[in-house]
Amino acid sequence: MSPSSPAAAIALIGDRDPLAAAHQAIPLALTLARDTGGISCDWTWIPTRALVGDVAAILAAFDGVWCVPKSPYENTAGAIAAIRVARETGRPFLGTCGGFQHAMLEYAEAVWGVRDPAHAELDPSAPDPVIAPLTCGLVEADGEVRFTAGSRLAAIYGVEAIVETYHCRYGLNPRYAARLEDGPFRVVARDLAGDVRAIELQGHPFFMATLYQPERSGFAGRAHPLIGAFVAAATTYASTRAR
Repeated sequence: MSPSSPAAAIALIGDRDPLAAAHQAIPLALTLARDTGGISCDWTWIPTRALVGDVAAILAAFDGVWCVPKSPYENTAGAIAAIRVARETGRPFLGTCGGFQHAMLEYAEAVWGVRDPAHAELDPSAPDPVIAPLTCGLVEADGEVRFTAGSRLAAIYGVEAIVETYHCRYGLNPRYAARLEDGPFRVVARDLAGDVRAIELQGHPFFMATLYQPERSGFAGRAHPLIGAFVAAATTYASTRAR
């Protein structure tokens, strides 16, 4: 990327909490991605309560959307609307932990036609939630994830498997996992038990979501390949928009 390329503006969708480990890690991870990649980016936290009305207009100035951990969000509908804008406009999107969960909710409603897709954390009595409690909670836990051969995520990592860190009690209901076998929304990483841990949307410039939290690499001072790829995609989007 040339020095004259515009800086990518990244929207961090979520309700910022200075005590949340992921929220502490995200600026570190973005700084490492920017510095090691030799690319320019800035980021702005957008609380979900601000995502009302014309969300597309609110996000018009941004080149990438990252739906960050720590849900439930103050405004679930606003977070889902931001994800929909990214998906429909081709704007690079990354969802981690809660962002993964809400990317699944958005797609289930908009594309799969699931009426009022439920998140069990918000509606524990829902009979068939899209997002359900994990069989074993993954709070401050490390676990191996294995990538789908030929996927873009596998190419980004350049390895068959890796250990990542979670802070999560909810994931995709296995009853819905079969819907990811066909169509453009695909499973691209599973854990050792075969449960879905990452998805990507084929045909989109960059639309990926992980149940784990790659941003935690920032604490170790290590640039993460997925976050670097997201920032690079946002920078490409910024350059295209500038032209």
